[in-house]
Amino acid sequence: MKFIGLQRHFPHEEKYALTDQLHRAVVSIPSNIAEGKGRTSLAEYLHFLSIAKGSLYEVETQLLLAIRFAYISKERAQKALDLREEISKMLSALITKLRQSIQP
Repeated sequence: MKFIGLQRHFPHEEKYALTDQLHRAVVSIPSNIAEGKGRTSLAEYLHFLSIAKGSLYEVETQLLLAIRFAYISKERAQKALDLREEISKMLSALITKLRQSIQP
C-alpha cells in the first residue's frame, strides 16, 4: 500500500512514533472492513465501516503532520493523500448504499 512505503522516508527517530501510528491506522482500515463484513448484522457492518473511515482520517492527519514536520515532502505524500481520498469516496458510497438498503 502506498501509505506504508512512505514511512521509509521518515527520520529514524520517528520509527516508533508517527510512523508506528501511521502503520497501525493503515492496517486498521481493511481490518475493520473485514471484521464488519464478518459480523452477523448490517448495523454491526456499518459500525465497523465507520471505524475504518475514522482510521482513514487518522492517516490523513498523520500524513499532514509528517509534511508539516518536514519528514516527507507534500509531493511525496500526494499519491497517498489522493489514495486516501479515493478510498474515502468508496467507503462513503458503500455506507450510503447499505444505509439505503435498511430504510423503509
